[in-house]
Amino acid sequence: MVRVEEERMKYLVTGGAGFIGCNAVQRWLAAGHTVVVLDDLSRRGADANLAWLQAQRGELLFERIDIRDAALLDAAVGRHKDAEVVLHLAAQVAVTTSVSDPRHDFEVNAFGTFNLLESVRRHMPSAVFLYASTNKVYGGLEEEGVEELAGRYAFRRTGGVPETQPLDFHSPYGCSKGAADQYVRDYARIYGLRTVCFRQSCIYGYRQFGVEDQGWVAWFTIAAVTGQPVTIYGNGKQVRDLLFVDDLCDAYDEAVSRADTLKGAVLNLGGGPEHTLSLLELLAMLEQLTGRPLRPRFADWRPGDQPVFVADISRAATALGWRPTVDVHSGVARLYRWVEENRALFG
Repeated sequence: MVRVEEERMKYLVTGGAGFIGCNAVQRWLAAGHTVVVLDDLSRRGADANLAWLQAQRGELLFERIDIRDAALLDAAVGRHKDAEVVLHLAAQVAVTTSVSDPRHDFEVNAFGTFNLLESVRRHMPSAVFLYASTNKVYGGLEEEGVEELAGRYAFRRTGGVPETQPLDFHSPYGCSKGAADQYVRDYARIYGLRTVCFRQSCIYGYRQFGVEDQGWVAWFTIAAVTGQPVTIYGNGKQVRDLLFVDDLCDAYDEAVSRADTLKGAVLNLGGGPEHTLSLLELLAMLEQLTGRPLRPRFADWRPGDQPVFVADISRAATALGWRPTVDVHSGVARLYRWVEENRALFG
């Protein structure tokens, strides 16, 4: 696995105080790089993550920026136009929030990404631009054969959903992230930006402050540790492929090291068929870890919730020389231990 450690570089990370962002930022600081974090600190846990990053060794620069403000964002990017890599993570991340406030969702995800692309095109057109898209661009996949098994749903197809799957945006969130996905791809074709678009599946790991409507692996784990009630929307047999955040950051590093050959690429990043879990299976794991039953409440299905999604990650494996290394049992155990050791953060 190639690490981006050979020379000092400057990274700019939007949403760098979020869950994925702070893990990527900490890694790059530890490797000796300079990292600029742009974040509006609106997400739960962002203040704690930023304080944690500021306590790390390395050259960290922080600016409180809302990516919806094109002028402020452009000025910030202009101040750091010597950055060689841009990782764009800032987003509205919950389907439920997008349904209740679609305008805000659009302004952050679609318009905010457009603002950033324009600033990068203007100030640092040679930078590597990594974008965190989502598997929600593939929609509900109603045409897929799905079978109900004991404890989980499963596709009848093997290998998962490939990047060639027709796009079918569902929910305002799917529309806003999907629009941004296509803008990022097209800015490589039309303007020559060195973009890579990652359609990410369920990412989980350290410093994830999951809530009920987003980050379900972390939310169930936090609730199990702190004794909060858990609600399952649907029957709990919904399945996702899970990717531990360390494996995700490995993929980012590989993409930076291969940027010249990946310009304009669209890649699925997830656990793939070998790293899947249903909600019920996660609860069973957590019951073993805590030594007590969790007794969830069940409620109606939520809009935009796919019964099953598993990504075909073979294109990423070939393009990046990368495979996930953390299995779901080990990953959930690592997250559980981190939550146990940091209970004070969830009071």
